[in-house]
Amino acid sequence: MKKIRVMHILPSFLPGGAERMAVHIVRGLNEQRFEVAITSVGQRIGSDLERLLDESRMRVWYLGKKLGFDCRTYYRLHRVLRDYRPDIIHTHLQVLRYALPSMLWFKRNSMLLHTVNNVAEREVEPSARWIQRYAFRHGVLPVAVAKEVAASLERLYGIQSCQVIFNCIPTKVYGRPQISRPEWRAKEGFAEDDVLFACVARFAPQKNHALLLRAFAQGPASDRKAHLLLVGDGSLRAQLQEQAKNLDLAGQVHFLGVRTDIPDVLGAMDVFVLTSDWEGNPLSVVEAMASGLPIVSTAAGGVPELMENGKEGFLLQVGDLRGLADCMSALLKSPETRRSFANAAARRARDFDVSVMIGAYEELYENLYRHLQIQQKGMIGESVLPTEEWLMGQQR
Repeated sequence: MKKIRVMHILPSFLPGGAERMAVHIVRGLNEQRFEVAITSVGQRIGSDLERLLDESRMRVWYLGKKLGFDCRTYYRLHRVLRDYRPDIIHTHLQVLRYALPSMLWFKRNSMLLHTVNNVAEREVEPSARWIQRYAFRHGVLPVAVAKEVAASLERLYGIQSCQVIFNCIPTKVYGRPQISRPEWRAKEGFAEDDVLFACVARFAPQKNHALLLRAFAQGPASDRKAHLLLVGDGSLRAQLQEQAKNLDLAGQVHFLGVRTDIPDVLGAMDVFVLTSDWEGNPLSVVEAMASGLPIVSTAAGGVPELMENGKEGFLLQVGDLRGLADCMSALLKSPETRRSFANAAARRARDFDVSVMIGAYEELYENLYRHLQIQQKGMIGESVLPTEEWLMGQQR
């Protein structure tokens, strides 16, 4: 039986949630049924995701796009798709601006798919929304990572039927860190009775670390045993470090930078906090739950679809400074509540194991491939989009 050829296209292999999700998919698909390749529009950056792809020995292309607009990217990507001849082209993040012309060129021989990883209003800047709108009207099938993301696609683009496939992680990896909690704390200079709050997120406006620092200062920071560990990097790092200094948090807020040992880091924490203003389906929350951590998070985007307020942790309205401070303080003072939330979080995380996501994409790819075969036989004319009835059947 012919293998289904799938090509994933991303802007780069930076260590973000959408990038990790794509790498999980391409490394997990059934090799007996699928032949998979992946393309980065950018250059090699030496990330851990690139290392994982190298180890898998699958075909990987780097188009070498330079900063800013690079017209050579169109030709390079077109050549890759012409040579690889995929049955399914699957794009992620803001890559449609470069991929769409070639995707439409090959749509007679390929099914076109785009995962929407954030609420539609925030996925791309307003000036680029016409690209997404044109894509969805001319053969590109959107896949939402949360029901709230699907709702946003209807709000912004009028898409009434949208497949929803949640982002997932290899949960066992996070439940079994390679280094024990006491060892990690001793190595990093923390005592066993310190209460460690963690946030894993890039330093960008979306994540609103400024709110997190203020909430920590108004709440748990009054206890010198409380510490806030920030994992990630980004353009706002220097500004946030200055804010922490001005709030007199220098000895309790720790900037760890980009880490490749996230399961070990989370395994040594007590509470996970996310203060985003908007989200799609944040993998960091699932990773924290799989690590057995109670969650304190704003109810941004798809977060309420991952956890329930008062069960796996606390959900607050976006921007609720006082609520965040109070909930963090409550968990600082109550080990029993932390344990209860942590146990519930670990159980809930099993619903988001990577095997669930890969199975959903395998089924979608196979259905799209059958649709492609019918299309190529001329049984449905020029249509390249599955019918609304077919889409609704996928969601049941």
